[in-house]
Amino acid sequence: MLSIVLRNIALRKLCLLFLVPLAAMAQEGPPEGNRGGNVAPKPLYRDPVYDGAADPVLVWNRAAKQWFMFYTNRRANMPDLPGVAWVHGTRIGIAESSDGGATWRYTGTAEIPYGTKDYTHWAPDILDHDGAYHMFLSIVPGIYQDWNAAREIIHLTSPDLRQWKYESTLDLGSDRVIDPSLIQLPGGGFRMWYKNERAQDGSIYYADSPDLYRWTSQGPAIPGSRGEGPKIFRWKDRYWMMVDVWDGIAVYSSADCLAWTRQADNLLKEPGTTPTDRSKGQHVDVVVSGGRAYLFYFVHQGGKDGEGKGAEWQRHTVLQVAELEFRDRRITCDRNKPTRIALRAP
Repeated sequence: MLSIVLRNIALRKLCLLFLVPLAAMAQEGPPEGNRGGNVAPKPLYRDPVYDGAADPVLVWNRAAKQWFMFYTNRRANMPDLPGVAWVHGTRIGIAESSDGGATWRYTGTAEIPYGTKDYTHWAPDILDHDGAYHMFLSIVPGIYQDWNAAREIIHLTSPDLRQWKYESTLDLGSDRVIDPSLIQLPGGGFRMWYKNERAQDGSIYYADSPDLYRWTSQGPAIPGSRGEGPKIFRWKDRYWMMVDVWDGIAVYSSADCLAWTRQADNLLKEPGTTPTDRSKGQHVDVVVSGGRAYLFYFVHQGGKDGEGKGAEWQRHTVLQVAELEFRDRRITCDRNKPTRIALRAP
């Protein structure tokens, strides 16, 4: 009997040796070298209506317990549209994922009661704050054949990420503003970066707000820079800004969201080697989850992916994902490496 008791005590101690590290791992997330999750396909996502998905932004749906992806949808498969009318005239598409971001299913468009039916919706950003979802959305008031149109950023709120309520049009001192990206500042309040197309001293501007409703433009974020589609996030004890500079994605870092330092090399500048990913990457979103960071981007289907399909095939775009790596205080990514993705609930 004594030997049985001693053996049971030894077994309990052995179990504890395994259970304690496992419990710590569950609380802290996977170790740096662990790359678990499902392998994302290429392309990650293709819009089933117009085949023109671009400008993705991801948000966790609290009620559905799923990841939602909102995106600009250009009318890429509509033939004979004059000029750039094909990038106008659509609503924001929605796809959802129930497997941590590896596969996505189209579920319709965001219900946004603003403007008339021909209004164009571009490049949203969404922030979940204080029990409500806040969308900041780029608006073009109509369908245009060229780029000479007014553009504005509006604020909407929603309880469910489906039906949205118009709150206001932001006064940012310019009649041509697009591509908002927001964060909540650690000291309180919010900051938004956006492209000011009227700017002479740099296109990426920023504005501050105490409550997401009142905004004050603060001028250029990075004087002398050029680009669009800024994306700001925090990772590895730094703030990072990704900017589409039409030659890949420029990467900036900052300790305070005010002074920014640019990396030497652009991400996604060189075309990938796998089908549907063989053009430069554009207008990104970044999701940090479980200590890992994932870069979502869109790619035109020109080059090798457009061979034999006609000039208009270049308009078609798909969404892709790659995992970011952090080495020597720099961010890199290998778009050709299979990406295992496992987005968690925030």
